[in-house]
Amino acid sequence: MRKRVVVTGYGCVSPLGNNFKDSWNALIAGQSGSATITQYDATENKTHFACEVKDFDASALLGVKEARRMDRFCQFAMVSAAEALNHSGLQITDENRDRIGVLVGTGIGGIGTILEQYEIMKTKGVDRVSPFLVPMMISDNAPGAIAIKYGVRGPNLAVATACATGSNAVGEAASIIRRGDADVMFAGAAESAVTKLAFAGLNSMTALSTRNDDPARASRPFDATRDGFVMGEGAAILMLESLEHAQARGATIYCEFTGYGTTDDAYHISAPAENGAGAALCMKLALQDAGLQPEQIDYINAHGTSTMLNDKSETAAIKTTLGKFAYTIPISSTKSMTGHLMGASGALEAAFCSHIFQEGILPPTINYSTPDPNCDLDYIPNVARSATPKHIMSNSFGFGGHNATIILSKFEG
Repeated sequence: MRKRVVVTGYGCVSPLGNNFKDSWNALIAGQSGSATITQYDATENKTHFACEVKDFDASALLGVKEARRMDRFCQFAMVSAAEALNHSGLQITDENRDRIGVLVGTGIGGIGTILEQYEIMKTKGVDRVSPFLVPMMISDNAPGAIAIKYGVRGPNLAVATACATGSNAVGEAASIIRRGDADVMFAGAAESAVTKLAFAGLNSMTALSTRNDDPARASRPFDATRDGFVMGEGAAILMLESLEHAQARGATIYCEFTGYGTTDDAYHISAPAENGAGAALCMKLALQDAGLQPEQIDYINAHGTSTMLNDKSETAAIKTTLGKFAYTIPISSTKSMTGHLMGASGALEAAFCSHIFQEGILPPTINYSTPDPNCDLDYIPNVARSATPKHIMSNSFGFGGHNATIILSKFEG
């Protein structure tokens, strides 16, 4: 029998706040994290705004020496991991450190460091490139840094499945515990790619919103007037534990991880299949893994990017998977407020979903004003809604056709 997995803590750094409490409060209030870009002069780009992390002082939080040796995505991961560990109340000792692992993904990794050091090489020469360039830029820097910080010697991995990364990270970490290879996993993802080059590429793909005159209203998932996603950045980490381990130490259990599905569209490198076939299969597999029927899902945190193709495709996939019950299940896209954190999105959304069980309130989809005939489900428009869900589904889909769905459930012993 596979082990049951529960969530005992979570932490984040997001465009809505530099800790989970502030992020959650802004989310439920329907606040947008989108504003004019401050990290560089974006006037040459077609898009001038993003959902940036604000007032983040890595040196104060991590120490000057450590902060200088980490890319911004890794800094976010370290701060989120510290909050998640503190929230869980777990004490790491010589007796348990070999059974604690880390699985933290990123879609892009240290692109900021790469671009910075490339400019140094061009202007000052190859001998001026930082000796920390390689460890700072690689995708597995975050899980490695977390392991070193806390001395945990269990499984340590990074995953990269584009915008499905966060949900895949949580799902794969849970799978490690389920099969008995660890008792505890730090699980999540981090991303920081607000750079001129990334925006140039995404603008060339016409993937980003260009509502430069109204950034706060630019992310409008499922709305007929949507014109692209809003780039975000940040990180989220969940503490996953086997049920036995959590109960043995008297941990507070916030919810149970019950279902996971992952597939690929095998269709197109950047566009989702129009009928959402790969995403539908992914949701079906997650339901089967959790042992649930479609009518038992009480809320869906949608991938909901605010692009024409994704929102239409995801709506079709939900209908395919849930049938007539698709019209009765409340759905929202928290990306309407956080923007799209790329690889970190699924992890942040998993943390939000974990907290819904404690608060009894579902986040809204803000900026929803014009219904789209192709998107005709209940998207919790504009205002948060009280609810007491037992089972929550969260979707993440990425370039390359990657799909990941997780299901979290109210813990009932």
